[in-house]
Amino acid sequence: MQSAAIKIEHLSFHYGERCALDDVSWDVNDGELFALLGPNGSGKTTLFRLLSTLIPVQHLPSSPSSSIRVFGTSVESDLSSVRHQMGVVFQSPSVDGKLTVFENLRLQASLYGLTGKMAGDRIVEVSQQLGISERQHDIVDKLSGGLRRRLELAKSLLHRPRLLIMDEPTTGLDPAARIDLWNVLRQLQQDSGMTIFMTTHLLEEAERADRVAILNAGQLVALDQPDVLRQQLGGDVVSIKCADPESLSKLLAAEFNVQPRLVDGQLRLEQDADAAIAEASSNVALVQRIMEQFGDQIQSITVGRPSLEDVFISKTGHQFFQSGELVPTGE
Repeated sequence: MQSAAIKIEHLSFHYGERCALDDVSWDVNDGELFALLGPNGSGKTTLFRLLSTLIPVQHLPSSPSSSIRVFGTSVESDLSSVRHQMGVVFQSPSVDGKLTVFENLRLQASLYGLTGKMAGDRIVEVSQQLGISERQHDIVDKLSGGLRRRLELAKSLLHRPRLLIMDEPTTGLDPAARIDLWNVLRQLQQDSGMTIFMTTHLLEEAERADRVAILNAGQLVALDQPDVLRQQLGGDVVSIKCADPESLSKLLAAEFNVQPRLVDGQLRLEQDADAAIAEASSNVALVQRIMEQFGDQIQSITVGRPSLEDVFISKTGHQFFQSGELVPTGE
């Protein structure tokens, strides 16, 4: 049995009358790369602030046993020990753009109490790990977004933490820089056995994690390996966009003996839930039959393997994204 790097138990948090986290519990295993996925307002940022010790754990009447433990140590009972074992990368930049790469690292080393040769050795080590050795004398404002993010990571690793936590680490990066950062994180995990915990609202990022927890409106709605979560939905998902989904839903039910789900204005047919779909010779044949009967009413129809967004829809009844924006849920 794997030991827990992070243990969250019955964690709730309120901002006045508003509930940001509602009795959530799970473990993050030692050595894994774990993603906390959720739309804006889901509670990700609140949980990150609690884990990074920026705000204290609340003990509410509804959840008096709320707790967070890092490698067995409570964030409440031994704050110094928890912080010593943790490296933190915040969503907002923490580097000084007017200083050089080396000056930023040297300043951070002094904050960790690293001086002299020890500080110099650690700066060399993390710079080599993150591929910024040749940029030591560059002014940070002149670096690309990807290199600045590497510098953020380097700062967080100077004291050799066992746990690295990151809040939306790829915010503002282009796709190539995101892939590059993920490669760096995987290499860190493999080389040192470090536990990496990150929050994200990007579905494609969560797909890369060893395990993922999905939050919605402060509640944990799914937790497992991405492949396992997708497999739980079974077969392919057919999505239909049309002008009058309620009328088309009734027609599909009568003609094909299925029960489409109406999600944010679109009809969805999930293969494992509908025997009639499973009996179709193929999904292509199913789509053809629908188009033959009701093509004049359909704007678009797609079929594909389940994704993490499909998992989210199955658990919550609404889309992760809506009209190109994150679905607001109140955080």
